[in-house]
Amino acid sequence: MPMLSLKCTKTIPEALRKELSAAVAEGIGKPEQYVMVVAEEAGMTMSGEPGDAAYGEVRSIGGLERTVNRELTKRICSLLSDRLGIPSDRIYITFTSFPADHWGWNKSTFG
Repeated sequence: MPMLSLKCTKTIPEALRKELSAAVAEGIGKPEQYVMVVAEEAGMTMSGEPGDAAYGEVRSIGGLERTVNRELTKRICSLLSDRLGIPSDRIYITFTSFPADHWGWNKSTFG
């Protein structure tokens, strides 16, 4: 049920989506079989300037807290910077934790 939704000025290849999936699972401590990574190419302006940038949303049922969020931010930014050349200071990431009964899957909810 953890999900990373990314909007980025560059196409995110399958290999990078797999790396991001593993990073999210490991970072939150959830089985990767439940992780989803959604990536969309988008035009972006940041700091009033066009150029390479990315915005990510990490959502999960629990597992998110200050230390986890900081480490995940570091890992996601590093992967996007190293693989796509997007400067870390042009990447925003937000985190949202949901109650189990607010997340549907497989004809039901997790709670």
